[in-house]
Amino acid sequence: MKKLIRSFGYAFNGLGYAAKTQLNFRIHLVASILAVSLGFALHISVNEWQWIILCIAIVLMAELFNTALEALVDLVSPDYNKIAGHVKDISAGAVVIAALFALITGAVIFLPKLLLLIHAA
Repeated sequence: MKKLIRSFGYAFNGLGYAAKTQLNFRIHLVASILAVSLGFALHISVNEWQWIILCIAIVLMAELFNTALEALVDLVSPDYNKIAGHVKDISAGAVVIAALFALITGAVIFLPKLLLLIHAA
């Protein structure tokens, strides 16, 4: 049981490291809070909540994988290396794809509701 509890501690240390050192991770955390707040304000459906939560999880996981890969690349290749640069760029590209998916999903869910509010006002 101690080993299991310790493993959760390591996981939370990783989340804390990302939150302290990675600006993009903090930006995505703020965007997540905004999306959840907007979801409550607009009374989105259970199905829509599932999509929002999925998007949040995918983007945050992509950021964490990107951070881990960047740290590993820096460890094994401290000097400039073209291939190491490609690894970092590809990893960052995965985050961009996840973020675009989340943005489009958010627009599909939130824009119609926001437009109804604007037209009703």
